[in-house]
Amino acid sequence: MRSEERPLDAAIRGLASGARQLARVLDVTRPEAWTALDEGIRIAIGYGEIERPAHPWLSTSRLPGALRAMSRAPAPTEARLALALCDPSGLIREAALPHAAEHLGALPLVAVRTTDWAVPVRDRARAVLAEALPRADAATLAVTASVILRIRRRLRGDAAVGLLRDVVHAAPAATVRALLLSPDRATRRFAFGLAVERGLLTPTELARTAAYDNDVAVQDTAATAALAAGVPDDTLPVLLAARSGRVRSAGVTALRKAGRAAEAEAFLHDRSGMVRACARWVLRQDGRDPVALYRAACADLETVPDRAPLGLAECGDRKGDTEVLWGLTGHPRATVRASAVAGLRVFEVVDHARLLRLLDDPAPGVVREAARALLPWANRLPEEELLRRTGPDRPLHVRVRALRLLREHGTGAYEEAARRLVEDPDPVARLRFRRALGIEETGPGPRGVRAWFRFS
Repeated sequence: MRSEERPLDAAIRGLASGARQLARVLDVTRPEAWTALDEGIRIAIGYGEIERPAHPWLSTSRLPGALRAMSRAPAPTEARLALALCDPSGLIREAALPHAAEHLGALPLVAVRTTDWAVPVRDRARAVLAEALPRADAATLAVTASVILRIRRRLRGDAAVGLLRDVVHAAPAATVRALLLSPDRATRRFAFGLAVERGLLTPTELARTAAYDNDVAVQDTAATAALAAGVPDDTLPVLLAARSGRVRSAGVTALRKAGRAAEAEAFLHDRSGMVRACARWVLRQDGRDPVALYRAACADLETVPDRAPLGLAECGDRKGDTEVLWGLTGHPRATVRASAVAGLRVFEVVDHARLLRLLDDPAPGVVREAARALLPWANRLPEEELLRRTGPDRPLHVRVRALRLLREHGTGAYEEAARRLVEDPDPVARLRFRRALGIEETGPGPRGVRAWFRFS
């Protein structure tokens, strides 16, 4: 048996041998643990790996005689209920579902049953979930929501999602805010969308979420909602200083509505292309020409911003501005040189000889941009020039980019150079060459499911 299956098997044996609480053997906060448990129990009972437990508490005349309800039978434990909810027999699964209304800790398995192939099981599971989910506390609701959102792509998985939406939409604000702290990304995104829809978050909260959250989807939702709600002047700087370019672009766009369009000029040289584009739009709406501003910025070699050359290429004139960018490829600052080369790539400059010389730049960023500009034309470059730049006398960043271009050149010289460089004695250089050629060294294998189950 594969090692990654052993924790699941141990968890199932623990349930069958008397464990009373699911949390004793299962990491109940992980939705994948619930779906794995459901499948594992069904397989274990179906193939006789564990003995099917007696369920005297089940009440249905359709069950075999040995499994019918006994008078005054004790209520099932949470673990016994879980075994019945995941049993291979649809009759047992159906009969166990009403008991889940009194064991809210098993609601995630009820959610799984809402996609059951058996119609009676599926219908009863949806009825139980509709009755019990509104009564669940915030923690149980969060766990169940994560399972529902995980199985929503299954056939018939949309019914539970609709029910969850209705419950969360009607839940107290405190419950929704608790869901925003869920460790499950899908649950948090779902809850955040409904919190925005219900207007539970202030513009300031939205702006801070957009600026500081580590989930890109939540950032986008928060930024859009903040703009729609009208960002207060005192929180607009939060958006403008965000790490995410998408969020900064929302802040730049908000400058126009706030009557502060002139402040967008500072973002013409932002590191994000989206932010630069938004800044140009805001300035044009304010009657200012961003092309003229870029040209003025590039004309002063002492104060030219790092990304002004690239910004000029994004909105300037190829015929009139190309030579300006060529002139900036010799600027003392490497960031300006790299920006100028990137601008030449935007202009689709095809002066291969001049671009080829830029591969010898001491700054890796400049060489990277030069190689990107040359890549579409690699088969037209002199093979001997590329091969010479893969020699041991050249800096590592030059050798890596030259080898990448030589690979696109498509000649026998590439194979010779590649065999030599991927076995370079320098481990750092060897790794860089292997990554450049798409033969990255393999790491450890997948961790499997061992983190989902417990043995206490």
